[in-house]
This record gives sequence, C-alpha cells and structure tokens, in this order.
Amino acid sequence: MATWLKNGAQASVIKSAAREVRDTVEKTLADIEERGDVAVRELSIRFDNLDREDYRLTSAEIDACMAQLTKRDISDIEFAQTQVRNFAQHQRNSLRDLEVETLPGVVLGHKNIPVNAAGCYVPGGKYPLLASAHMSVITAKVAGVPRIITCAPPFHGKPPRRLWPRSTWRAPMRSTAWAGSRRSGPWPWGTKSIAPVDMLVGPGNAFVAEAKRQLFGRVGIDLFAGPTETLVIADESVDGEICATDLLGQAEHGPDSPAILLTTSEKLARETMAEIERLLQILPTAGIARQAWENFGEVILAEDQQEMLAIANDLAFEHVQVMTRDPDFFLNNMRNYGALFLGPRTNVAYGDKTIGTNHTLPTKKAARYTGGLWVGKFIKTCTYQKVMTDEASALIGEYCSRLCALEGFAGHGEQANIRVRRYGRKDVPYAGIAE
Repeated sequence: MATWLKNGAQASVIKSAAREVRDTVEKTLADIEERGDVAVRELSIRFDNLDREDYRLTSAEIDACMAQLTKRDISDIEFAQTQVRNFAQHQRNSLRDLEVETLPGVVLGHKNIPVNAAGCYVPGGKYPLLASAHMSVITAKVAGVPRIITCAPPFHGKPPRRLWPRSTWRAPMRSTAWAGSRRSGPWPWGTKSIAPVDMLVGPGNAFVAEAKRQLFGRVGIDLFAGPTETLVIADESVDGEICATDLLGQAEHGPDSPAILLTTSEKLARETMAEIERLLQILPTAGIARQAWENFGEVILAEDQQEMLAIANDLAFEHVQVMTRDPDFFLNNMRNYGALFLGPRTNVAYGDKTIGTNHTLPTKKAARYTGGLWVGKFIKTCTYQKVMTDEASALIGEYCSRLCALEGFAGHGEQANIRVRRYGRKDVPYAGIAE
C-alpha cells in the first residue's frame, strides 16, 4: 500500500481558493458583458497599469518587438514553430472526410469543417510565454480557421514584447493586449472594438480556467487548462538530481503548480527531496518554485509498478514523465494523462517549448475525458446523409415508422410514412405501417 513521504495542500484549502476564483470571475464576466470596452479598460488600468485607447497592437509595436530579437532568437523561434506546424499538419492529415454507401442507395458521410473564429489566450504575466502563441495560433492555422484573435497580459505594464514573432501571424491576425476573465471575457459576445469568436483556447492560471468554464456553452473551449501539473514516475534507473530538476522545472510555472514524485524506491525519494532543497538554493526562480513545492509538492512511495500505474491513472495529471526501466509499460497501460514523456532523454520542457507536441493540456483530472489541444479541437466533424433510390427510402422508412410508433412520435412516423407511400408501398395509413 502506498505511503506519502510528503503531502501537498489540503483539499479544503484548495476548495476554498476555487470558490473565491469562481466568484471573482463571475462578477468580472458580468461586468464585461454589461459594459463592454469600458469595463475592459477599467480592469486593464486596475490590474495591469495599462491605459490606452486601442488594445490592438500596432504594426509599429510589433516591429519594436521584433527589433529586440537577435538573428539567433528568430532562428530558434522558427525552429520551434516548424516542429509544432509539422506535427499539427500530420494530425490534420489523419482527419479525413468520409463517404460510404452503408446499404444499397444509402450514402452517409462526414466533413471536417474548421470553426469560423478562434480566440487564443497566450499567458505572459510572470513570463513572456511565446511558446503558447505557437501552440494555439499555428495549430488553429493548420486546422484552417479563417479568423484568429490572440490576446496576452501586458509584461511589466507594457505590451508583451517578444510574444509576436512575425512567423506566427503570416495569415491576417489581430492581436489584443488584454488576463484571465477580463481578457477572454469580451470574446464570446464581442464589444464595439472586437467581434465575437466561436471558440476560446489556451492555457492559463486558475482565473483563466474558471473563465473558460463559465463561458463554455456560449462558445466552445479547448479544455480546462489550469495551473501546470507534473507527475514524475521513476525508479532507481535514474537519480535524485534529474528527478528534482524535472519537478522544480515545472513548479516554477506558479505557486499553485503541483509537482509529484511517484516511485517504488525510498532511496530515490529521499535523494530527490534532498536535491530539491539543494537546487532551491541556486535556482533563479526559486521564489515561485519553493512555494509550489512546499504547498503542492508530494512524494509518494508505491509498492510496485502496478500500484504506480493505479495511482497515476487516479491522479490524471497534465504532464506525466516516466523514467523507469520499462517506460513503455506506462505507454501501453496508462489511460488518464495529458501527455507522456517517456525515458530520461526527454522531459516536459521539450514538450512545452520545442519538440512539436502541443503544450496546452488538461488539468484537474480533465484528462479522464479529454486529451490536449490539437487541430481536431478547431474542427467540427459534421455528418450528412443521402438516399439515392426509391427502394432505399422505402426500406429505411418502414423501419423508421415502426420505431417511431414504439416511442409514440406520430409526426416523426409520418415523415417516414409519406416516403414509404411515395417511393414504395401505397397502402400505408397515416398512423403507421400496417403489418
């Protein structure tokens, strides 16, 4: 039976914090819906110390951002974007329209149709997360979305510099520097300065995730992507230093980012905790990472590989890094995760920044029912049907009529009956097929 060598925050504390976030977001969204651009401007001044007439970035501002980048910076960004675009294109190619004749004269099919407009939120309050722009904007473009809006919080009270490399917005795209509910809030219903969108995507903090939850239904969303979660599954095939590095490397995302070590080795567990304390003395982002580790970090000691699998599936974490002698065991058997990182040669940072898979992933156990952001999230699979012959319509109609009668739907039944009368038997009464 598993034992916890270190526990994270109590459920009651987490629940209380979630309630406060929910109430704050609800009030903010209601204010934006009622007062539109006026509310957005007031919130921007209050929270971001940013006041301007138009929150769209100008061409001059984008040029100024570009001017800060070296040739190496641009080359590195283009490399990362190429990896994201290539993998997204392979995913798009796997989605094919379908048309099949299921019975003689009965043709069924589906078409994959991109949404008309998507709003992409790019986090950037603590760090200018340019990688998130790649993950959402490029993926939407590969999916074929005609209109893409992006927004990001100001960075140190100014437009989010380094966030809008030109290769990200080759197609027409407007950028809006608006966090959380106050930035994505205007998109579902629109304001005088911005037209509404059909879908909201992108990762963010607890306020961003809550805003998406409350807006779902009015618009579509990709998934609930809240504070970063990292689970490291390891055995004695690796050492404490690499485990500690990978835990703290994600804990620096924010003070509410859970980081958990799950292992069958008490020796590795103790070494990892000691290494974490050592690294926190030298890590430049230790101020944030220490809060996350102390409040939300856990170390779980399992009896064997099967128990680690059961615990991992129950946690259903966003990032699951597997550094064991047989990482494919988890690839073949895990069911609940956002993304897997298999073996010590890879890590979550590769997925976050460079390797090509999407880093917008489900959190808070949403991995039980959804995967991460990909081109398919921007695409509606819409079905159609064609009945090509009289005989086929009469055949389907007789079955449909009898099944409608079982449910008491006389009007539905008559939709079938009229076609049976016209295309097949002429002796069909109004109320249903005669035996």
